Amino acid sequence: VQLHAFGGGLVQSGRSLRLSCVVSGYTVSNYYAIGWFRQAPGKEREGISCLSRFAGSPFYADSVKGRFTISRDNAKVTVYLQMNRLKPEDTAVYYCASDSTLIRSSWSNPSAYDHWGQGTLVTVSS
Repeated sequence: VQLHAFGGGLVQSGRSLRLSCVVSGYTVSNYYAIGWFRQAPGKEREGISCLSRFAGSPFYADSVKGRFTISRDNAKVTVYLQMNRLKPEDTAVYYCASDSTLIRSSWSNPSAYDHWGQGTLVTVSS
């Protein structure tokens, strides 16, 4: 299983970006949970969104709720993170991760995920 995250960049505050996570080794389906995390310099890795196993409503951290949207395209084995109304505090390296046994209550815990993609840097200027 491999995950490849891309789509980061430099953007002004208030603008949008869409991150992509391409999954190989299995089809993005209801069997695997896919999460998005971010880590700012000097801070711990933070879970920001998750598509849990077996459908159900996605999870969002309070810090991004209403601004970020997670979705997937099974045909293209890709999970997206649409980020709107970006703020300088959203600046971080963003990672996607997957797990086949994730329980919903652990969605924001990085240790609960088995597979990680490399990070993609998002920088939001004020």
